Amino acid sequence: MKLRVNHSQLLFLSRQTSGNFQKEGTLRVGRRETDLCEKFCRLRGNLLFILKKQGGKLEEVLLLERCDVKKLPDDDRRLSVMFLGGDPVVFLESGGSEDCLSWLAVLRDANGDGLRRHIARLRQLIGSHGSGGEEHLEDAGGGDSSTAKVSPLHLSVECRGALAVAASRVTVQVCVIDTHTVRKHCCCQIVEGQDASVFLTSVCFRGDYPLYRHSRIKVTVYHREEPTTHATRSFLGFTSFSIGDLLRSKEPHISLSLRTMDGVNEAGEVKVSRLQMEGETPPDHKCPALCDSLHSSFHDKENSPMMRAVLCAQVCKVYRFQTEDQRWLLVREQMSETPLSFSLPKQLLSALIQSHTGRVQEVTELGDLSPHWDGLRHDVIDHCDHLIGCYRETLAELDKLSASSCFKSSSSKSDKHLQFVPTNLHSQRMEVTGPDSTGVWYEVITVGAPADHHQAFKHGGLKKLLSKHTNHTDSSVSYSRDESSRARELLASVAQLQPLVFGLAEELLAVSLELSATRLQLVLDGLTQQTEQFVHALKDELVKSALLTIHSQRSPDGGHVHSNGLLCDDTPTNQERQRDTEYDEEEWDRAWANVAMSLNCIVAMVDRLQGREVRPLEVTSSEQQEATGDTNSQNTASSSSSSSSSSASSWQEQLLPLVLTLRDCVREAVGKARAAMTFVVLQGAVATTVAQGPAHVVRRRHAVFSQALSAVVCGFMLKLYGGLEDHDFLLQLHSVGLLVQFEGLLSTYGDEVGMLEDMEVGVADLSRVAFTVTEAKGDDLLPTLSGAWGGLVVEVPLPSETFGSLPQEVRDGRLIRVHPVLFNIGINQQQSLAERFGDSSLQERVNQQSCERLRAYCNALPLTGTTLFPLLLLIVFETEITIRSEPERLSLSAGTRSLSDLLSSLDHSVETKKRKNVGVLWIAATVCREVNGVRLTSCKSAKDRTAMSVTLEQCVLLRERHSLRRQHFSVALDCMRRDGCRMENVQKNIGSRKFAFSGVQLLTFPKLYRPPDGSFG
Repeated sequence: MKLRVNHSQLLFLSRQTSGNFQKEGTLRVGRRETDLCEKFCRLRGNLLFILKKQGGKLEEVLLLERCDVKKLPDDDRRLSVMFLGGDPVVFLESGGSEDCLSWLAVLRDANGDGLRRHIARLRQLIGSHGSGGEEHLEDAGGGDSSTAKVSPLHLSVECRGALAVAASRVTVQVCVIDTHTVRKHCCCQIVEGQDASVFLTSVCFRGDYPLYRHSRIKVTVYHREEPTTHATRSFLGFTSFSIGDLLRSKEPHISLSLRTMDGVNEAGEVKVSRLQMEGETPPDHKCPALCDSLHSSFHDKENSPMMRAVLCAQVCKVYRFQTEDQRWLLVREQMSETPLSFSLPKQLLSALIQSHTGRVQEVTELGDLSPHWDGLRHDVIDHCDHLIGCYRETLAELDKLSASSCFKSSSSKSDKHLQFVPTNLHSQRMEVTGPDSTGVWYEVITVGAPADHHQAFKHGGLKKLLSKHTNHTDSSVSYSRDESSRARELLASVAQLQPLVFGLAEELLAVSLELSATRLQLVLDGLTQQTEQFVHALKDELVKSALLTIHSQRSPDGGHVHSNGLLCDDTPTNQERQRDTEYDEEEWDRAWANVAMSLNCIVAMVDRLQGREVRPLEVTSSEQQEATGDTNSQNTASSSSSSSSSSASSWQEQLLPLVLTLRDCVREAVGKARAAMTFVVLQGAVATTVAQGPAHVVRRRHAVFSQALSAVVCGFMLKLYGGLEDHDFLLQLHSVGLLVQFEGLLSTYGDEVGMLEDMEVGVADLSRVAFTVTEAKGDDLLPTLSGAWGGLVVEVPLPSETFGSLPQEVRDGRLIRVHPVLFNIGINQQQSLAERFGDSSLQERVNQQSCERLRAYCNALPLTGTTLFPLLLLIVFETEITIRSEPERLSLSAGTRSLSDLLSSLDHSVETKKRKNVGVLWIAATVCREVNGVRLTSCKSAKDRTAMSVTLEQCVLLRERHSLRRQHFSVALDCMRRDGCRMENVQKNIGSRKFAFSGVQLLTFPKLYRPPDGSFG
């Protein structure tokens, strides 16, 4: 504080001899980190005197009460002094790290709290010395036992007394104070309980939280005015205690006085208890089942390498709710980021770059082509080169980001270089532990609607853009990647075998001059072997079908098939045109059969020259019957003339016409095969590049798919980890596949129409993705992406011991297919405009198609329609919202419905013309959970409307599956929305703890999707 009073007394104290000060020395001091000046500082009691220089003028005195002193994390020589009263932060910089730690220790003890801690420690030392307990001395003195972690720890903080009289709602802030750091753990706003003088909240420290016996907990209580006034909070009181004191207490709780700002007057009482569940025995005799469950849930599974591979930066909230039978539920809400937000888009970009680079290489290797097909090849190359350049630039920008980046905020959704990264992707998980349950997890993946905000929606979304392109694109045959691969292999085989056959034929003629039967037979065997391989390679139905397609696509006055690249530009004669129009489908069979028959004639001639009988031909009788025509007549005539003149002519003269015939037949077959396979390769390249649309549309589609894929992989891994011991679930994965249900809250008005069109295509593209579970080779458990567009496979590695326990069908690496569905219901004010003045046909079509796909998936499951499931259709809300007619609602209250009945209800809800029919979302979510599907919820940025949906779903699950008291439903819902993890999500996205709704907008929302007063604005 500035020197305003007691100037002479303070000046006198500052000039005392050095022996009267706890510490003194030169420090750099300032109110801003960038503007520090060298001063001489002297500490006496709780006063820090700041002089211009040693023995110089006194400039300032700091009163070290109601302040936090901590070391800055990025500089081991700097300290900061933060005052609870709102005074500016004071920064101190020492000459070295050791001097900094020394100042930190003395400054933290230079206040009333430090004095009280010192007195308490002395009392403990005196008490332990009197009892002679060495173990107690070691613990009180900060021995090794004080460094042992005590987390996980669950505390109940109960505030009562005078402060409750002055406030109807308070905010409780909990901080953890260690030797060198002060960490804000949580801040909860609570309202008065059933007893108007009591405020109760819960605090959870996870298993990996650095909490030790010597750690101190500081509890600060603020008064918060009514939410409608938007007033700032005011300080009521504070207190602190050590974890060691709580653990050593004979009672399961400790009572503390809540002190006012000056630390003298009492403002109330704080009672801190180690949280116990109803029906639990005292801590020394805890129920083993519940104890093991809590340990396994919070410490082992949540901290396992598998969970760290998919979750990071976790935010946790703990609640305690009462059930219908007056017992207690411990509810742990957890929101986590995931490293998959960036790792999977990077892998997808790399795969797309590799795929397009391979396409360029494939069409480049085709050699010389006719002008028409050469132009098409250039189109493919230009298309691929453009995308490769864009994707390399995007990948380079992503690589520049920190390796720990796991989150893309809603404000960055239009960033060009984050186009492939999902917006605000989180896992929203809830664990429920009760007297009769050992910890049940519920999961929802929340993500901003997969859409390309960078390219925006001026011309609509993907569905509209792709339909425009389809309407302006000529229909043409397309070939699969397998067929394109076979075509490339055949081209390579023909290119390799043709020179070998020609070379051996020439060698045969040369050897015939030597009149050596042995040498001639040796060369003939080689020629026979290579020619048979050549004929076998040509006997592929793909060549025949491609030639037929080429003929059918040619116009009557077009060119004809040519060996240098499909179509030549020469105009055929009338006779040729007539033959082309009467294309014989058996022409290709005769082409390769003529090669075999020509070889047969050469073999027969060599046998006759050597005086042996004619050997059986190497072709089948059916092939001989197919190989009819002019060539066969010529071969027979040649064989007869050779036989009659063998005794008079040389061997070479008699073999020459047969070898020439073989060369001609091979050349003709090669020309047709090369033309057909070139056509297949080009058509395959066109189908995966140019035919997909303009480059900007293809890039948009890839970006939207990348966002959806990252979210689904996160959901699948969590679902897999949670079901490793469920044999039926694992068998369902490999036999039927994985159901992925997207819940959309987008309107069908304005830009969100384009977002929904993007999302529809992106979700549909997920059906081309498959998962496979593999055994991890090392410590890296991150999933890997392989394959190409249209056939991507996500490999999920598991540790060896976990992988070995899986069913054999899963360990064999069988692909797990994805079955995606999307149900969308707009709930905001824009949807009201769409329903009154616009068009909701897009939403109706999407829901109808997804309903059909969902039914098809469920029909593939065993025992469909016979198993009964709990019904989660919000029976508790009958008084707040009407979802069905009275008779039908009564029929639902039976509590269980078969899966076929649920699907029928979903059909009925989808077909019902009702505004903002959120019942569609509730039934679809119920079906998804009951068939072990992955649940995902999206709105524009997964921040506001998504928060309303997931908190509603959590409370519904508590009510229907865990008997949450009916009267507490609204309280629990408001609590999760006001103080839960989703409010933290809003804070990290926009820096404000307010949902982005206005009061007028909320009037158009369904009642159950409206946040509590004071939490929006």
